[in-house]
Amino acid sequence: MWLIVGLGNPGAKYEYTRHNIGFLTLDHLVGMTGAHPLSSSSFHGKLFKTTSQILFLKPETFMNRSGIAVQAVKQFYKIDLDHIIVIHDDLDLPFGAVRFKQGGGHGGHNGLKSIDAMVGNGYIRVRMGIGKPLYKSQVVDYVLGEFSPEEMRQLPAWIDHASKAALELTRHPVDRVASQFSVRKPDWGSL
Repeated sequence: MWLIVGLGNPGAKYEYTRHNIGFLTLDHLVGMTGAHPLSSSSFHGKLFKTTSQILFLKPETFMNRSGIAVQAVKQFYKIDLDHIIVIHDDLDLPFGAVRFKQGGGHGGHNGLKSIDAMVGNGYIRVRMGIGKPLYKSQVVDYVLGEFSPEEMRQLPAWIDHASKAALELTRHPVDRVASQFSVRKPDWGSL
């Protein structure tokens, strides 16, 4: 059994913010796999399942408490930490980049910090670059800000690429998926 988690904040006002790229990607994954919703009142989030033993989770705890939902699903379904994939925004990568990592630090990301505290840090990460603002004091407004019109045009290709990579991670080792799907600086025509 695999668990793929998309990080974000619940509610319409956050839907197209940079911090919600994990939610947007998870929505795409649910659609492309035909996953069906499960009763999830005790999981602190929206939970979906495919016929191929993959669960998809959108925590509804807000970003800084994402670990509560991840821990609830992990414990109930007895999922190994190395079978958890977390899709999240990353300030340290340029917009459109996609990178992969297993374990390591949270880099100040509150969603990862919460997951690390609740279940440990040995899970797999799909890091989706959102770029960063000019000044550190602008970080909160930047991550909670909406994508620009130009970025919105590029979202479908980027999200589709990251979604395919996340599914490949359930079939192949991280290194193999990283060599095939990593994007340092996107060439939007090739995604």
